[in-house]
Amino acid sequence: MTSNPAGSNRAEVRGFLITRRAKITPQQAGLTYYGGNRRVPGLRREEVAMLAGVSADYYTRLEKGNLSGVSDSVLEAIAAALRLDEAERLHLFDLARAASISPARAGRRRPPPQQVRPGVQLILDGMTDTPAFVRNGRLDLLAVNTLGRALYSPVFASPARPVNLARFRFLDPAARDFYPHYDDSARTTVALLRTEAGRDPFSKPLTDLIGELSTRSQEFRVLWAAHDVRLHRTGTKQFRHPAIGLLDLMFEAMAIEADEGLTLTAYSAEPGSPAHDGLRLLASWAATGHREDQAGRQSRLGGGAPAGQRDQQ
Repeated sequence: MTSNPAGSNRAEVRGFLITRRAKITPQQAGLTYYGGNRRVPGLRREEVAMLAGVSADYYTRLEKGNLSGVSDSVLEAIAAALRLDEAERLHLFDLARAASISPARAGRRRPPPQQVRPGVQLILDGMTDTPAFVRNGRLDLLAVNTLGRALYSPVFASPARPVNLARFRFLDPAARDFYPHYDDSARTTVALLRTEAGRDPFSKPLTDLIGELSTRSQEFRVLWAAHDVRLHRTGTKQFRHPAIGLLDLMFEAMAIEADEGLTLTAYSAEPGSPAHDGLRLLASWAATGHREDQAGRQSRLGGGAPAGQRDQQ
């Protein structure tokens, strides 16, 4: 990503379309292929154009990064020709939308919220048996409940602020222990950031984070160059918690409709499963740590709480 919005968008479009075209073979596209040398690993530009029902010159212009003013029907035809999945199709439309935004309009866009409303925090706090947090598209953790903070204790132990899942994953050595399937987790993280970059290409905080990770992590640079995107709505994750051990959890990620760009993620486990027992153990561990923190604070304040407060504790 560059400081020039128009140039940045063209580079994003070019990289995305070229990498998608390289993934589709003529056989997958239903084209007759008689062998011979091919200079590209996937489809040729003229083959994509034929499948999409547009001229080769027109598709070439699009692949060079110029999506401004392209109709939805043409975008749908290109998505079908390249066999894009839902996340890729939405990303293509996001890139086309960004191509039509002038720098002046981009500067007037309202930034996404960076604070969580009290009502949402109350909902988080009420989920006493469920680790949960609210994040933005940059993967900053903006709010978390007690069990969520306990689950992500290695992330919160990292000194970098704001607490950010991508920065932890690529720049903190503790991430390799915390995520047993580290490579898959890393690919997912980059794909989420790439998806967000398509939705909000003019976000300076997002651009700064991508620049920092690109500068400091070779692994991030390689994955970023793949232009992969994904939706992250439901699934399973495995963690290796330093106090609890392995936890295989299901997750649901839900957009907060009233706060554009914010997502609430909650984890659960099948009742009676080892993961469910692990969550109960995690809750006990979190409660113990909370009591120890309270005791430490009272000790530093000089001799403990008043008698009435000690009775309540």
